[in-house]
Amino acid sequence: MVKNKTYPKFLSFQRILLMSILGLLMCISCATEDKTAAAIAKINVDISVSRFDQEFGNAALDGIPALKNKYPYLFPEQYPDSIWVAKLQDTIQQELVEEVTKVFPDFKSETEALETLFKHIVYYFPNYTPPKVVTLISDRDYINRVVLTDSLLLLGLDNYLGTEHYFYSDIQRYIAFGLDKRYIAPNVASAFVKGVVSRSRNRSFLDRMIYYGKELYVLDKLLPSYDDADKIGYSPKKLNWAIENEEEIWRNFIENEFLYSNDNGLDARFLDPAPFSKFRLELDSESPGRVGRYIGWQIVRAFATENPEIQLNQLLRMPAEEIFKASNYKPRK
Repeated sequence: MVKNKTYPKFLSFQRILLMSILGLLMCISCATEDKTAAAIAKINVDISVSRFDQEFGNAALDGIPALKNKYPYLFPEQYPDSIWVAKLQDTIQQELVEEVTKVFPDFKSETEALETLFKHIVYYFPNYTPPKVVTLISDRDYINRVVLTDSLLLLGLDNYLGTEHYFYSDIQRYIAFGLDKRYIAPNVASAFVKGVVSRSRNRSFLDRMIYYGKELYVLDKLLPSYDDADKIGYSPKKLNWAIENEEEIWRNFIENEFLYSNDNGLDARFLDPAPFSKFRLELDSESPGRVGRYIGWQIVRAFATENPEIQLNQLLRMPAEEIFKASNYKPRK
């Protein structure tokens, strides 16, 4: 005879039921994720990559007209051929070509990463057509390292030579940190996201936080295999600081009545790229920049968890205030 199973006293019936429900929800979530991953894997994306950086770097002087015919959008009409001849002969340009070739002798792994990214984009945004990819040397224009249009993706590979590369010795460290090839796909994803997340007319700090939170939440969908640190551009140490101090960050925002403030100065303190956030406390130097974006991300994540029936496109159209109220956001302690 099978004996009746007994449970320790501290496991009440309600707790057992709750654990069972949570387990069931986790199973459903895993099954949904597996189904999504399988559907994404079946999407056919075959992107075209042109290595203009190599073609121009290895061109003879008389080869410029042919390159102008092939890449007219890279040769503004107001510049005479003498400009391009001088560029080919410039020693710094030649050194950039050499360094880019060392880091990117081919573009195979990067192409695969971009194809995976574009598969995810097409899954969540079915009307999207992946662009043609052209790699080039941009004279370390890290601000415009990625240029994405409807049909073209320009990648300045000289902005991805590695954080410690000597070409970046005169660039602030918090900026140079992102000049590594592991950020190519996240940077492209971010460029895409800026086109699908619209800014609210309401300019409160909460609205701006959730705007960036939406951007980062879309990256969760488009870059599921990437660490959170790479999505937001933090080092693991900086991400851990944000996680461990999330409650204190939120309390600071609440106590100072920042949420509904229209003070644009809060952008420079908590949203814009910076070496650290500016609470005006002793701990500032330990903090990462853009902690307001991190908090906005956690609010949007909390909303998505609380409202799993809301589709991504619906979420992106929702007002920040509605997302905040329905998120039941509570910072980690």
